[in-house]
Amino acid sequence: MAEPAAVPDRGRRPPTDSGRWEVARLDAEVHALLCASDALHARLSGTPVPRRDPETTRRRVRAGCVRVLRSGGTAVASFTLTTEPPFPPDEARFAPAARPLYLSRLSVLPALLETGEPAGLRCLREALREARARGADVLRAQANPDLRGSSALLAQLGFEQQGPVLEDAGVRRVHLQRRLTAT
Repeated sequence: MAEPAAVPDRGRRPPTDSGRWEVARLDAEVHALLCASDALHARLSGTPVPRRDPETTRRRVRAGCVRVLRSGGTAVASFTLTTEPPFPPDEARFAPAARPLYLSRLSVLPALLETGEPAGLRCLREALREARARGADVLRAQANPDLRGSSALLAQLGFEQQGPVLEDAGVRRVHLQRRLTAT
């Protein structure tokens, strides 16, 4: 069983060092960070809070798929990279790829987001670096188009929308792809 982890505290000042990336080991810590980040984004965008399954987090952490940015001993950001899509696979939405990786569950400590620290950008750059190092030809993701800042950042980093905006029970999402190798 994983060690208990405190829910990230919105009122606490975030660590100020630049941090280091590591493979996540504590699923409760990752899940708390993910839920806190989701709640902030939902509040800011007026969209529903995604439902997250702690068992999914546990499986992904145990599989070594989750990366955490740790600063001052605190998990301040995280993302997941998998070879299998974390959303229902409808490959017709994506341009063809031989070795895709899937980016999901990007989260940032709310207190850090509120300072303007570019932790989301750091997550995306690290995910792109790792995907290239693992030999992926594309990096795929699913995003909420109502999170305009996140959508703009993904576009600036070369992610392109694949297919239409999808909606299910009031939750909107788009599929995105970033080519990592020349075609």
